[in-house]
Amino acid sequence: MGYDKRVDFSNLTTYTWSEPATPPTRALLYQSIVGLIDYELKAKGLLRTDNKSDLILIPAGGMEFGLNIAAGTPIMPTFGGPATIDATMWTGAAGTLTLMAPYAPRGTLILTFVARGTHKVIWSGTVTQKLDMEKRKQSVEMVDKAVVKLLKNFPPKKR
Repeated sequence: MGYDKRVDFSNLTTYTWSEPATPPTRALLYQSIVGLIDYELKAKGLLRTDNKSDLILIPAGGMEFGLNIAAGTPIMPTFGGPATIDATMWTGAAGTLTLMAPYAPRGTLILTFVARGTHKVIWSGTVTQKLDMEKRKQSVEMVDKAVVKLLKNFPPKKR
């Protein structure tokens, strides 16, 4: 999370959502997150408007699926001459292709607030959360907690 320390956030009371750069692939999850963000910002005294707002909220992020696969055998150039001819001469020994664990999805949410008057980024934050696609209800709760954590320090307190 980072923000412009020169900005007086107490004067900023309205925001407008910017359309995502690409359409969300999980529309229901996206709408759920938008609703939660709206709820959190309303609790902080910010009002969502359709135009002429103080801030523009730009959402970004998505899901990435990491694979947990066994690594193949490394090929070390430690031999003293040409290798003997065999089926693995050019490709190396085949490693196991068995998945060692299921897909490991991670959701990332990036929120960027831009001041409408100056068109400059004044606050940006990112949160990443591991999710379990088998336990959807638990994953939704984890997403909710991640959004609350992300917006905990928005707007920043005056120092």
